[in-house]
Amino acid sequence: MKLAFVGLGKMGSPMARNLLRGGHELAVFNRTREKAQALAAEGARVAESPADACRGCDAVMTMLSDDAAVAEAAASIVEGLAAGAVHVSASTISTAMARRLASLHAERGQAYLSTPVFGRPEAAEAKKLLVVAAGPADLIDHCRPVFDAIGRQTFVAGAEPWQANAVKLCGNFMLVSMLECFGEAYATLRKAGVDPHLFLDTMNALFGSPVYANYGRMIADQQFEPAGFALKLGLKDVRLALATAEECNSPMPVASLVHDHLLSAIAHGQADKDWSSLAQVSARNAGLPG
Repeated sequence: MKLAFVGLGKMGSPMARNLLRGGHELAVFNRTREKAQALAAEGARVAESPADACRGCDAVMTMLSDDAAVAEAAASIVEGLAAGAVHVSASTISTAMARRLASLHAERGQAYLSTPVFGRPEAAEAKKLLVVAAGPADLIDHCRPVFDAIGRQTFVAGAEPWQANAVKLCGNFMLVSMLECFGEAYATLRKAGVDPHLFLDTMNALFGSPVYANYGRMIADQQFEPAGFALKLGLKDVRLALATAEECNSPMPVASLVHDHLLSAIAHGQADKDWSSLAQVSARNAGLPG
């Protein structure tokens, strides 16, 4: 396919690279041009704007940090994207923003899919992301070569694009709740004189989860930098999950607790640390050094 890619951060760059490796023709745009230039050597065309990247493309994929960044890019994308072409949004955004984007593109005769992904930068590099797609079934089928080029499995959440964003936000809530639980358990065990690594080995045998293994090790080793996913972005995602819950009249009391602990972490200067550093809040609450 002839594709455009907007947003070449820690996740976007490897995703774009895998699209090139998958044989797709690719134009790229990033506000920091150097990140786009790095892909030029691999065959990408460096565009001057999101609109320029989209010209003549079948689809454009965006991977940006938040609602504001996606809205800014979309204002340019709609100017360059042809009628019938598809905006494939892989960003973690609010359900409200997804509905806004779907409406914006519909007004221009363009199509829109929400396709957020699960996985850290190393999973993006290895083409092992999980893709959650939602939107018209024919569009999802049309874009499957794109999903196959960046991930190991695609899940279809529903016919309305925002439903994929609800899955992503609830999934990130599950992940951050796991980080909270590790932090609380490790703090108690440290005060009980038990090595957190022994506990981690026990939990790995119990759950057999690579997610538990990876995050549990990071917290046990207190290796929170460099960040694979910044804590400030985790706070953004929990806020969006709570907003979705309010839309659905569905209480999420654990999410409210985690939200407050993330705020505490931000107040203690952890905004740019990995979100696994949430465990430092429980350590401090227990009178332990972070």
